[in-house]
Amino acid sequence: MPDIMGKEEYVIGVDFGTDSVRAVVVDALTGENMATSVCPYSRWKKGLYCDASKNQFRQHPLDYIDGLTTVIKACVHQVKEDVKKYIKALSVATTGSSPVAVDEQGCPLALLNDFKAHPNAMFFLWKDHSAAEEAEEINKADKGLAGDYLKYVGGRYSSEWYWAKLLHLLRTDKEVGRNTYTFVEQSDWIPYLLTGGHDAEKIKRNVCAAGHKALWTADFGGLPPLSFFKTIDPVLEKYVPRFGKKVYSADELAGNLSEEWAGKLGLSTRVKVGIGSIDAHVGAVGGGIKPYFMSKVIGTSTCDMMVVSKKEFKNKVVDGISGQVADSIIPGMVGLEAGQSAFGDIYSWFRNLLLWPLTQKMLKDTVSISEEAFSNLKENILEELNQQAAELPLQEEAEFALDWFNGRRTPFVDPTVKGMIGHLTLGSHPPQVYRALVESTCMGSRAIIESIAKQGVEIHGVNALGGIAVKSKYVIQTLADVLNRPIHVSEVEQPVAIGAAMFAAVVSGCHESVEEAYNKMGEGGERFFSPNKERIEFYNRRFIQYKRYGEYQH
Repeated sequence: MPDIMGKEEYVIGVDFGTDSVRAVVVDALTGENMATSVCPYSRWKKGLYCDASKNQFRQHPLDYIDGLTTVIKACVHQVKEDVKKYIKALSVATTGSSPVAVDEQGCPLALLNDFKAHPNAMFFLWKDHSAAEEAEEINKADKGLAGDYLKYVGGRYSSEWYWAKLLHLLRTDKEVGRNTYTFVEQSDWIPYLLTGGHDAEKIKRNVCAAGHKALWTADFGGLPPLSFFKTIDPVLEKYVPRFGKKVYSADELAGNLSEEWAGKLGLSTRVKVGIGSIDAHVGAVGGGIKPYFMSKVIGTSTCDMMVVSKKEFKNKVVDGISGQVADSIIPGMVGLEAGQSAFGDIYSWFRNLLLWPLTQKMLKDTVSISEEAFSNLKENILEELNQQAAELPLQEEAEFALDWFNGRRTPFVDPTVKGMIGHLTLGSHPPQVYRALVESTCMGSRAIIESIAKQGVEIHGVNALGGIAVKSKYVIQTLADVLNRPIHVSEVEQPVAIGAAMFAAVVSGCHESVEEAYNKMGEGGERFFSPNKERIEFYNRRFIQYKRYGEYQH
């Protein structure tokens, strides 16, 4: 603990994930974790407002508000009073692109009585692919213009991103569209909420989401010109100026905690609130991202990130990725993003497929199982699948899979491609199918790395972090074997929340830079996975097979 000569300083980091929100209170001087709390989203847990068959995944803003209130109050309750009074700043990271329609006051329409149960008035979660047609129209519009406005997002726009989702909303829901003043990322709305914002024109947009998801770049002087958006669809014209002309990095101040939220959370209005950012990018900081090392945040999907020197990168443009944006991950550097639209989601899908009988009314009426027992069963199934798959012999003609169950994010985004499982026989057992699924997700990672490396970007190493990286030795060993690269696994338990706390420590003034904050606050050990030399040639051949089957969809 720091001495008592007025040097105590604590910060809060908040991570809004896909399924839950989590918060930490951290000593900004030592990195000691003083309190942690996690709260699942209650509406999301019930499957409300989602329809996987339509690629529709929406989240109600009340899930965020309720979850945020719960976790911070719980953390504040855990710490002693002398810690609480020295909490100086709070920063958040959220999923992205996860935007929502708001009115002129910046209030999400789902918080209004007329739209409280209306999915289109809620946040369009990052994995919502309902705007696939609109994304393709954006891609076609760019080809007909001389500006090359998609070059900094890999050359293709994704259905997961801001403008495609807004256009889809405006076209398919006239009522919500008429009431939409602007579209706001979750990472921008949460700080706006906490600082008591009441004017949508004053929402501060973060460079991370604006650059990687909304086409903002200094090279264009902000967004592409209005003529580009009019070429896509004139309906977008009035929303372009409402985006604003300035963006902010996550080490900057959004404002102070409002009286309302200070009262709700049991904190002071002196608490500073930082600019938000995308969760995986902040998690990479929490996990110790280094220049030219790919940091893979592995969860329901993956986000693969690198930072490179602006001076060394110069005017290089990397094709087929999810964006290259100055100051997006670490201020002062160029951030590169790639990733897979589904990773852990594929394993969860397979587990739920195996559990299907226990979820049906036919068996529910005859088999009694408590919610706790069912939750344990779900966890144990994946553990058993990992153990048995790891013991299987390698076979050239074993079951195989393509990992595009939620489309392909990179290389070269394509939401229309589908997942696949092949070489099935009547002798195929769940562990064998699971192995194929794991191999496919690792093959997808290799496709990303090879695509970037072929374009002259050096990749010195691979760091893995996130739930799967920590929990599944089998998955990470397979990843090392498929990539033929050693994998460094960061064992930070809450890398996104810890990363957010590091940014908060810069916002508070305790540290001058993100790099300094990490050096002082970095925590957790590291495990090292070396590729098994006996498996390298086998997986080289399997990767050729993976690419061959992928070509069948084009």
